Amino acid sequence: MLYLLLEPLAGDFQFFNLFRYLTFRTGGAIMTALLIGLVIGRPLIDYLRVRQGKGQPIRDFMGENHIVGKRGTPTMGGFLILISAFVATLLWADLTNRYVWIVLGVTALFGLLGFYDDWLKVTKQKADGVSGKIKLVVQFAGALVAVYFIMQAHPGPLWGEVAFPFFKDLLLPLGWGFLAFGCLVIVLFSNAVNLTDGLDGLAIVPVMISSACFGLIAYVIAREDFATYLQIHQVPGAGELAVICGALLGAGLAFLWFNAPPAMVFMGDTGSLSLGGALGAMAVITKHEIVLGIIGGLFVVEALSVIVQVASFKLTGKRVFRMAPIHHHYEKKGWAEPTIVIRFWIVSVILALIGLSTLKLR
Repeated sequence: MLYLLLEPLAGDFQFFNLFRYLTFRTGGAIMTALLIGLVIGRPLIDYLRVRQGKGQPIRDFMGENHIVGKRGTPTMGGFLILISAFVATLLWADLTNRYVWIVLGVTALFGLLGFYDDWLKVTKQKADGVSGKIKLVVQFAGALVAVYFIMQAHPGPLWGEVAFPFFKDLLLPLGWGFLAFGCLVIVLFSNAVNLTDGLDGLAIVPVMISSACFGLIAYVIAREDFATYLQIHQVPGAGELAVICGALLGAGLAFLWFNAPPAMVFMGDTGSLSLGGALGAMAVITKHEIVLGIIGGLFVVEALSVIVQVASFKLTGKRVFRMAPIHHHYEKKGWAEPTIVIRFWIVSVILALIGLSTLKLR
């Protein structure tokens, strides 16, 4: 909104020329989201605590220490992230950019789905909310619409194509089959982030790291000079996603202030489903779906650990891990929660650096 209001004044007032710079508006989105989150955080948490009473139900098999330590903690903290990020994005992004509205649409839809899931858990005081089948139907329906509009917005040479890291000219033409591929990326990553959200601070920091990485990716792929130098495929207009990434980074920092151990609030499915969906949508737009699997490799590993555990138990009756997702496996082995969280953060940083290296290694 500020861009549309103030950028036209740049010719008369030199200061407003700053609004033409994507880096300035991204920085503005970071600080705006951070400040909003810090201001509304405590009142929102107090409101959620009063409304939810007993807070998020904890599964009985999590262990006594886990149950006692987290009992009564309110959920739906994802609202803090979403409110902060949406306001910052609407203030600082170019609202005529279709990619901005596609990502915001996916984020909002998945956030509403997550909210309904959290609401059912809290009101029924059961660990199960919306059924898995209904979740997937809603997610795939929303993702299908989003990917369709993404394909319509993509430039001709990239329409229906999948790009591969490390190869400057390798494109896999899927045509309309890209609809299915794009949907899978968005839905799978949304649920992968959801599975990772099991310990205080565990999911939000890798989300911030991934957001920062994709902010950089969106910035360079939108510019012809950078894209040519790095020998990557240019996606005109995708640079505005950097503003959304900045907003998510600032909102994530504010949320971490309250989610740091011991957490005052959990993000719940309201946050995890929407954040994963947003990252998945941005990966599809920027043609870096495979790179998302590297940068967000921690989320991929968490999801795979569940798949492996379920498959192994159904086929052999034996479990590969003491408990899945894998962060609970290390809990069962006796690792302290802060140890698991910080070591997983370190892994996330390493994977992000590997993912970013694909921009140059062609």
